[in-house]
Amino acid sequence: MNTKIISKTLITALLGCSMLSGVASAGIIKVDDSNFNSGAGQITFSEFVLGTVNPFYTPTDYGGDMSDPDVSFDGWFMGQSLSATPGVDCPGAAATACIVGSPTGPLSLDASSPDTFTVNDFSNPSAPVLSGTPIFNGGIAILFSIDQFGVGFDGGFFDAVASTAITAFARDGSLIGSVSNNVTGIEFLGLVTDDQTASIAGVFLDLVGSEPAGFAIDNIRFGGVDDIDVEDVPEPATILIMALGLAGLVVSRKTKKQ
Repeated sequence: MNTKIISKTLITALLGCSMLSGVASAGIIKVDDSNFNSGAGQITFSEFVLGTVNPFYTPTDYGGDMSDPDVSFDGWFMGQSLSATPGVDCPGAAATACIVGSPTGPLSLDASSPDTFTVNDFSNPSAPVLSGTPIFNGGIAILFSIDQFGVGFDGGFFDAVASTAITAFARDGSLIGSVSNNVTGIEFLGLVTDDQTASIAGVFLDLVGSEPAGFAIDNIRFGGVDDIDVEDVPEPATILIMALGLAGLVVSRKTKKQ
């Protein structure tokens, strides 16, 4: 029996199952707005007056329960900063939205970062939206007072594919995972943890490539395991079992052939 063949088959099966499951990065699974049910929190930015700087939401402000999180905004998290070499870190992106560095724990917003603010956007039919500084070309960080299982929002208006990414961080500042836009226009960028635990303390949106017209966010959704339906996405354990099963099948066929 050739163990190299088995190992290669197992790795291939794992990678194949991972792609089929919709896993976009280690630690997260990409989801759509339809995955968020009626129990999930929602912020539309129409709750406060236009021009509100770094809006701060309590559950009462967005119609949530007292057990739901406070939600706050700013330009980036403590430990992050503008890139000194945007041409290297974010090729083609506006330097004002190329942000680097790892957040420090516990995760917190950097009060000295450029502000976020609500603004009208004629490219978004559900405006007002939230923009970074300068308008449509600055980073946007979102902090939850209680860890969440999943977070998502309408991002855009995108004029380029894979130009902008939403990145999730844990309470200690460690990276959970990220997804970038797949289409132009308005796209819902959503993610949940792949181990089905509520461990997302905050998310961050910035440029990772060229985005000619800039970006903003709207219609934020968030919640716990009961608020987001992901039954159609295989869990990591299921993916591993599928891969092992495929590897076992190959071993069996190889043995019989010998």
